[in-house]
Amino acid sequence: MSPRSRPFGLAALSGFFVFGAAMSGLTCVLLLFPGSALDAVWRLNPQAREGLRQMGPWAIVLMAAVCAACALAARGLWIRAPWGRWLAVGILTVNLIGDLGSAVVRGDLRTLIGLPIGGALIVYLLRRYDALAIKRGASP
Repeated sequence: MSPRSRPFGLAALSGFFVFGAAMSGLTCVLLLFPGSALDAVWRLNPQAREGLRQMGPWAIVLMAAVCAACALAARGLWIRAPWGRWLAVGILTVNLIGDLGSAVVRGDLRTLIGLPIGGALIVYLLRRYDALAIKRGASP
């Protein structure tokens, strides 16, 4: 598929998931090699560092799973595969639940900004793919 026929929104979302894969992969490396020169990255979110360290080795497993899921979603969206759409919607849904949980349990109201953003991305994915399927004469 040529870049011209790929909708900008799908290309941007694919890039968003590439970024997610890169950041979760970096987190894996930081957890595997504490005290390295890259530890300065933790200054961006010191609470995440402590939370992940408390999880122990499971944090590495979790971040590796997030990295793989984001990479697969990026690829699936890039090639416009139906499984890529559903994986992206699933990841965004889990993120929305996590944001809501953080707001309720920890009282961190800053996480609520993710709700309208994530919701809008989910709506875009569901509507965009339906519109593409209708144009091609296929079922969504």
